[in-house]
Amino acid sequence: MNKPIIQCEALSKIYQEGARQVEVIKHVDFSLSAGERVAIIGRSGSGKSTLLQCLAGLDKPTSGRVLWHGQSVEGLSEARRCALRNSTLGFVFQFHHLLPEFSALENVMMPLLIRGVDQSQALATAEQMLEAVGLSHRLSHRPQALSGGERQRVAIARALAAKPKCLLADEPTGNLDEQAAKAVFELLMSLSQAQGLALVLVTHDLSLASRMQTCYALVDGGLSLES
Repeated sequence: MNKPIIQCEALSKIYQEGARQVEVIKHVDFSLSAGERVAIIGRSGSGKSTLLQCLAGLDKPTSGRVLWHGQSVEGLSEARRCALRNSTLGFVFQFHHLLPEFSALENVMMPLLIRGVDQSQALATAEQMLEAVGLSHRLSHRPQALSGGERQRVAIARALAAKPKCLLADEPTGNLDEQAAKAVFELLMSLSQAQGLALVLVTHDLSLASRMQTCYALVDGGLSLES
C-alpha cells in the first residue's frame, strides 16, 4: 500500500495572545493519498488556514508531526524540506499573490526558474499551463489587466507548473463573484482529475464542499468527518 502523500499525527497549534493561550488545532489526525479530493469546512477563524499552513510546512505546530511521503517534516534539513515541498505540494490561496510587475507568463515561469529549470523549458511549461487554464490569449498581460477570475487561473497555472502530487487550496474562490467562483472551482476539479492530483480544498462554501469525495469539519480545534 502506498504511503499517504501528506498526513499529520496528533497535530496541535497554540497561539499566545497576551497572557492567554489559544489552542486553535487540537490533536488532529489526517491523511491524504494520491487522487483523493477532500474539503475542510468550518466557520471563519476556526483554524482551517492554520491547519493548511501546518500541513504545508509553512507554520510549525506546537506539538504533533507532519509527514510528507512518510517522512517527518521536522526531521528534514531546511534544504531538503524546501526541495520536497516544491516537488510535492502546490498552493492556491484566496488572494492570488501574483507579482504585479510581471506578465501572466512570467508569473508562471518564476517558480520554475527559481528551481533551476532551463529558461526554454520553463517558458514551454508556463505556456502549456496557461493554455490548460484557458489563458493562452493573455500571456503578456500583467495582473492589473486581468479580471479576478483570470488572476486566480494564473495562480492555479503557477501552482501546477511543477507538477506537484498534492494541491492545497485555501478559499480559492472566496474573493470572486459567483460566476467566476464556479468557473475556478470547475477548473480545479477538472485539472486535479486529469493530473491525478490529491486536492485539499478549504472553503466556507458548503455547495462546493459537497462535491468533494470527503468532507471534514473543523470545530473547536478538532477535525471530524461530515456525513
